Parts: sequence; C-alpha cells; structure tokens
Amino acid sequence: MTQLELEPISGVLGAVVHGIDLAQPLADETVQAIRSAFVCHHVLFFRDQELDAEQQMAFGRRFGALDEHPFVHGTDAHPEVLDIVTEPDDALNFGGGWHTDVTFLPEPDLGSILYGVDIPLVGGDTLFANQHAAYDALSDTMKSMLHGLVAVHSAGSQYQAGGTSTRSKAIRTKNADLAAHEVEHPVVRTHPENGRKGLYVNRAFTTRIRGLRRNESEAILNFLFDHAVQERFTCRFRWACGSLAMWDNRSVQHFALHDYAGQRRQMRRITICGDRPM
Repeated sequence: MTQLELEPISGVLGAVVHGIDLAQPLADETVQAIRSAFVCHHVLFFRDQELDAEQQMAFGRRFGALDEHPFVHGTDAHPEVLDIVTEPDDALNFGGGWHTDVTFLPEPDLGSILYGVDIPLVGGDTLFANQHAAYDALSDTMKSMLHGLVAVHSAGSQYQAGGTSTRSKAIRTKNADLAAHEVEHPVVRTHPENGRKGLYVNRAFTTRIRGLRRNESEAILNFLFDHAVQERFTCRFRWACGSLAMWDNRSVQHFALHDYAGQRRQMRRITICGDRPM
C-alpha cells in the first residue's frame, strides 16, 4: 500500500497529509491509503490545494456517492455542493456549535469534505472531537447503562421556520415543512470499518432518548453533550486559502468558530453518502 506522509496535529485525532495534489487523478493505492488514514485519524487535512468544484467532487467520489443536503440549497451548477459564505456583518455562521453532520437522516453522511476558498486573516478555525475517545473515557458502569439505548434525532430546531440555521445568511434553506421528521439511532455507534464504539449524540440534532422520562433523558443527554467535546478529545485546525479537511462523521463532532466579525469567510462543502448507524 502507498505510504502517506502524515503529520498528526494532536494526540487524539487529526493529521495533515503532505505531498498529494488532489487536483490530479489519484491511483487506487493512494485512495486506499487516504481512506485507511481517514479511519485511523478521523480527520485529515491537505494544505495548498487548488481545486474547483468539479475537482473537489471528483476527489469525494473516490470514497462514495455524493449526497445532496435535504434542507439547504446547493449551487445552481451542482446541487451536491454547498457554498458557505459568512459576510463581515453576519451575526451567525453555518456550522457554529458542536454537531455531527445530518444525523437527522436515516443514513447519515459518512464524511464531509470542506475546502477553504476565502479565509479571514485571523479566526475561523474549526474544532473536532473524537467520539471514540469520548466513549472510551466513560466508566464501565456508564458504558453498560448506555448500551442498547436509542436516541431520537431531528432537524427541527435548525431547519423549521425560525430555526437556528434558517437565520444564517450564509445558506438558502428549503423543505422546512419536513424538518420535524424524526429518526432513531443508537446512543453508542459501532464504526463499520474499525469496529470501535463511539458516542453518537449531538446537541444540534439529538432531541431525546427513547423510553425515558423527559427529565431522565435530558440529564443523560446533557452529560453526554458536555462530555463528548471535552478539550482532551479535540484538535483545532487553522484554515488558509486552499486548505481542505475531510472528516469522518461516524466518529467525529465539529464546531466552526465564528470569531472573525468584520471579515469574510467562504467555504465549499460536499458530503459522502453513508449507511445506517449500528
């Protein structure tokens, strides 16, 4: 197998991949090496890339079919592509707050690929949290209690009329009448490629735990929401124009910081279709 030049950026997740031009066709062996590193490190970063939307999509398709967001309009040319623009006077940004992408879907996206088009001089970093590490740090008693629990996920708080994401000028939302639909996923997910267990709840989309009283559900979920994103489970990435990040939504939460008021930020996002969490 092709050996990648990897530079880990923290002790728990994240690595920069050096020496690969993603605009060029990649050999199957290189794609397999990237996928292995992706599963191992959970989020990979590529610096100094020059990619248009078609090249970014071509890279993404090497890992699976591309998904179209059910509640956010893509570009006119490519419905799978989200142009995420935060203007200098925007009060909100898209992706602010800890979350895992689209867990409100029956088959949430496997991964997300984000490319930096226009980056603030200062600010706009993204934080990532390793959900395997968060699960491993729990006591055996807590792990036993969580085993078999099922959580309900919904896009309602974000994408129904007046929801948080509908107030962001960075995106154009759609299908608000469908956002209240609910799906169920295990609280603890087993990764289909590495077999590791990880927490699979997030504050943006997880609404309750099935079968518990409201106060019981809220107590457990609030503990897990806070525990899952402790600093010891995280890494932080500073963007530059031409940087690309790809992260594993099966094992990672992320948080796009909005600490660059008065500056513009433009990102281009695609996502890879996934499977039903088990």
